[in-house]
Amino acid sequence: MSLAVAIQMDPIESVNIDTDSTFVMALEAQRRGHALWHYLPQHLVLRDGRLYARARRLEVRRLRGDHFALASFEMLDLSTMDIVLMRQDPPFDMAYITATHLLEHIHPQTLVLNDPMHVRNAPEKLFVTHFKDVMPPTLIASDKPSIEAFRAEHGDIVLKPLFGNGGADVFHVQPGDENFNALLELFTRLYREPIIVQRYLPEVRQGDKRIVLVDGRPLGAVARIPKAGEARANLHVGAQAVKSALSERDKEICAAIGPTLKERGLVFVGIDVIGGYLTEINVTSPTGIQEINRLDGTALEIDLWDAIEARFEARHTLRPM
Repeated sequence: MSLAVAIQMDPIESVNIDTDSTFVMALEAQRRGHALWHYLPQHLVLRDGRLYARARRLEVRRLRGDHFALASFEMLDLSTMDIVLMRQDPPFDMAYITATHLLEHIHPQTLVLNDPMHVRNAPEKLFVTHFKDVMPPTLIASDKPSIEAFRAEHGDIVLKPLFGNGGADVFHVQPGDENFNALLELFTRLYREPIIVQRYLPEVRQGDKRIVLVDGRPLGAVARIPKAGEARANLHVGAQAVKSALSERDKEICAAIGPTLKERGLVFVGIDVIGGYLTEINVTSPTGIQEINRLDGTALEIDLWDAIEARFEARHTLRPM
């Protein structure tokens, strides 16, 4: 099977080849003989009902400092592609949402993964609220008295923006913290949306577990241990990746959400679990493949491409290259 695959992502020049999930997905696609193109979200062009991208043929190699080759730009009719991978990083803003609307012009005739409509309808901190039985106590509100009442009930809380990413603007507010009111003022000034308030989970010190699911099935996990003096467990702010197995509780959580993910065409998903609670469902550009591969001796990108090709075969007849 040889497929035409366009990857909508961030600049290939800037990716870390040792951690980036999209890079290892591209490597596996290339190993299977698929033809690759690369373009940025801002290179999408909708004209007379047809969706194009100013794209370049892409080759990748695991060679630090020389990990890619790009051909000249061409105006690529995305309807001629077999698969488009929507892999640009958040923030989940109006530009991101617009890209999902544009990609709906070609999906499902061209298989877009993850499904753009369901990416748009599943922002990670809101989608998770549909699975309240596996969530920690959570409030989404702008109303200050409601936030104060939640804090009075739970004492130790976390404040974070509704559409933030990468641990940006996440605050652990302990009982008696005099910065609480100032933080609410800051969120009000910076964001028009409600904020997320959750009961603080001290188990985060043992790791915020990232679990990778493919077509609703959990394939592996990595624990991210925050560094001393840091409440956030994001790897790019210094957390340490540690080998982690799936617990029975993890499996229960995956069983609760897996069928919904598969039904919605959310093929590659990363969830975050702390202390047996589901805190986020990441469907935009999830990461974690390479960390799990190194720690577990696996190659999750193989399972991922098996699932992608199975979806393609279920819907499409192969076009000649």
